Amino acid sequence: MADCHLVSYRKAGFNPVAIASRRPEQAREVSQRHKIPRVYTDYHQLIRDPELEVIDVAVPPDRQAEILREIAVEAPHIRGVLAQKPLGVNYEEAVEIVELYRRNKITLAVNQNMRFDHAVRGCKDLLKRGILGDPVLATIDMRAIPHWMPWQKRQGWVTLRIMSIHHLDTFRYWFGNPQRVFASIRPDPRTSKQFKHRDGICLYILEYANGARASSCDDVWTGPAREGSAEDIGIRFRVEGHEGLARGTIGWPKYPRRTPSTLDYTSIQHGDHWIKPRWKDVWFPDAFIGPMAELLVALERNRQPTISGRDNLKTMALVDACYLSAKEHRAVAIREIMGSTA
Repeated sequence: MADCHLVSYRKAGFNPVAIASRRPEQAREVSQRHKIPRVYTDYHQLIRDPELEVIDVAVPPDRQAEILREIAVEAPHIRGVLAQKPLGVNYEEAVEIVELYRRNKITLAVNQNMRFDHAVRGCKDLLKRGILGDPVLATIDMRAIPHWMPWQKRQGWVTLRIMSIHHLDTFRYWFGNPQRVFASIRPDPRTSKQFKHRDGICLYILEYANGARASSCDDVWTGPAREGSAEDIGIRFRVEGHEGLARGTIGWPKYPRRTPSTLDYTSIQHGDHWIKPRWKDVWFPDAFIGPMAELLVALERNRQPTISGRDNLKTMALVDACYLSAKEHRAVAIREIMGSTA
């Protein structure tokens, strides 16, 4: 929140007016750093402030649902909420939250911020304009070591709901909803020394009805880069179509050093050469402008945000399908998770 959300909000000209934290002293320090006028000793007080209309909830996944429920029930003046991903600790909890907000007529958005990375959005534009033609194959290759938070020790899971959820949502953003997924996971040797988990290193394949395939290798081990060897760290993506090819990098692993993501593309429509647009903005923190901006615009125009809670249920279903697939060693259709709503 302090290093990404609020930095991006100030850059965009948004107006944060109040803050609360589990530790009041931390809230005071962040309020001074970002010039936020009101500091509350706990979130209960904050959400009852009748002057607030939009809330950004940034808490661990296993604490988020209780706060979202309290906002929906106890704060009728709140018009919009930006929740973090994952929206729930599983698909069922996410469904409960989405239905609660629908009944209480509160606009709910989910902070799937990778959709707002410039290279990811640029690739979406290429697909939308038909520059690449019909998609054939897309891959994301992540070789990066995340900074796991202390609260993750009590979850029992790591990569699929924290990192892979970005890639699964990006595939949905690019190509729509797949029919099924096959996943294989194993613990990360480094993280296993800190706490028990199932899903450190994750590989998965998405199958689409039109024949397109998408796959990702989410490798949070990347070799013994923290144990003394040289490192090879980065995130690369590639999208192949009938008429073109796009390739790119995601600059996040270098954070806090500003490393913009990149996008190169070639197409039979433009001839035998590569086109290489570039941006100065970066995923962390600049892309965090996007989810809040999308929520605010949705409220202004009285529509649902593109990253609505209801849309995010499909991403949550993909994550749960990956867990089920890895557990049972088989492909899992998304309708097995979502039922008749798939």
